[in-house]
Amino acid sequence: MTSKRSELLMPAGNLRKLKMAILYGADAVYLGTPDMSLRTKSEFSLEEVIEGVEFCHRHGRRAYLTLNLFSHNKDIPKLDEYIETVRKVQPDGLIIADPGVFQYVKDRAPEIPLHVSTQANICSWLSVKFWQDQGADLVVLAREVSYPELVEIREKCPEIKLEAFVHGAMCMTYSGRCLLSNFMAERGANQGNCANSCRWNYGVRMRLKDGTVQELDINESNAGMFEFLLEEGCRPGELMPIEEDGRGSYILNSRDLCIMPKLDEYLKIGVDSLKVEGRGKSEYYAAIVARAYRMAIDDYYADPENWDPKPYMRELEAVGNRGYTLAFHDGRLSNLAHDYEHTASLAQWEYAGVVTEVADDAFHVLVKAKLTAGEVLEFVSPIARETVLLRVYDFEVAKDGGRTEVVHGSTQTVIRLPFTLFDHEDIDALKARFPAFTVLRKERALTEEQWNRVRFDKLTQALEISGKDNPKAYARRRDALADSIAQDSNERRFKTNRVGTEGCCGKGCNGCLIFWQDPQYELARAALQKRKQGEMLNRAEAAELKRAAGEPA
Repeated sequence: MTSKRSELLMPAGNLRKLKMAILYGADAVYLGTPDMSLRTKSEFSLEEVIEGVEFCHRHGRRAYLTLNLFSHNKDIPKLDEYIETVRKVQPDGLIIADPGVFQYVKDRAPEIPLHVSTQANICSWLSVKFWQDQGADLVVLAREVSYPELVEIREKCPEIKLEAFVHGAMCMTYSGRCLLSNFMAERGANQGNCANSCRWNYGVRMRLKDGTVQELDINESNAGMFEFLLEEGCRPGELMPIEEDGRGSYILNSRDLCIMPKLDEYLKIGVDSLKVEGRGKSEYYAAIVARAYRMAIDDYYADPENWDPKPYMRELEAVGNRGYTLAFHDGRLSNLAHDYEHTASLAQWEYAGVVTEVADDAFHVLVKAKLTAGEVLEFVSPIARETVLLRVYDFEVAKDGGRTEVVHGSTQTVIRLPFTLFDHEDIDALKARFPAFTVLRKERALTEEQWNRVRFDKLTQALEISGKDNPKAYARRRDALADSIAQDSNERRFKTNRVGTEGCCGKGCNGCLIFWQDPQYELARAALQKRKQGEMLNRAEAAELKRAAGEPA
């Protein structure tokens, strides 16, 4: 095992996301401004970029600026001004894709460390050596590089830093060199303005002899009459089937990259920087993903022989995703890396709020999603591993003290959660563990279609990780998903036995009237009293210790 410690590199789409990522464990962040980086959705002003870099340095972390557009003549006059801006900001590196821009910056600002972007499509040790000879400090390898190739690159190029993607959305083209967005929406993917055309749903239409266009309605009564096939011009007779439901087909939609199940392999060979995609994702994503990978990396270095990815995968499942895949880790993609049924991100949890202030007697929380009476809020600490659950039966508005049973996330309401609600916590420890910027999440009720999609995604990921084939299980889960899509029911349910103020998950949440008073939870309460401060029951323990209604003590 290498003695070098890998860096966790997180995206920063705006100043708040930057701070969230750093506070939740990132060693470094990458950020940019809309005019010169490959991300037109960047929300940084120059002043915020400077503040963000200073925030990183104040916390002993690093910040890299992006200059990874492919330049046109109109962009060149801006470069001198940009270089002066970079000197003012003082980042720890500059990420560049265009060879001309690389040489331009190197000649005029040789003191700035230069990183070569993934957009340069570096897939071999020969390309790595080329950029090393040009003066690059680090190269970002293309997502298409397999793990065996990565091992060989590390062996042949030990003197240059290597960066590899470990998590985030996957582009169906070669590291983002996409023309589909240009064609479909006149938005240049290589100018940072991708329309994500590959994730749209596509449907079949018929043009009749009279010139009219009609939809081909595929339903249970006629589905057996049709089969849609693609034939590539140079491969006559090789017919590739396309499946379509009533909502269209997602033949180009990739699942999200997640290397967590194989992260120990990357740490073992000493990949210098582990990169997470997602400057356009939410601040909740920045916090939770950083937290999961921080714990995983630290635990590996503490005890590599007994490292297990499962607890960190559970954390990543709390963040919206399209289903996870190892992508090119083993070489070529399989059908398990694509989601042909749906394109939206999904999670069993959602962003409930963020702590804006820790007052003398209460947390002040900015609400981010609809909260209703009986809601269980999970406080996810940026500095401690244990979370805290709180069940709330009504909400106090911080501004005027008014009380309500429903708060909507769109209203930017700040609620007050008094420390007296945390009846089973040490208050001083609570205040220390959950500072400002602490995120809160809550369980999300899903439709039957969404639950079937969660099950299907977990199965495909398990099959991919194991390398085993189970066509019966795959077909069963896929068909269950297809059936629930056809039923199109909007009825939703929680994973735990709780709706509003009724029911109880049995974990021992602070403030839960049912758990702390109902006789059926007597055994669970007794077990919880023996735990250390703040430690709650898990779902399996809660189910095992719950006494059946009417069962004698």
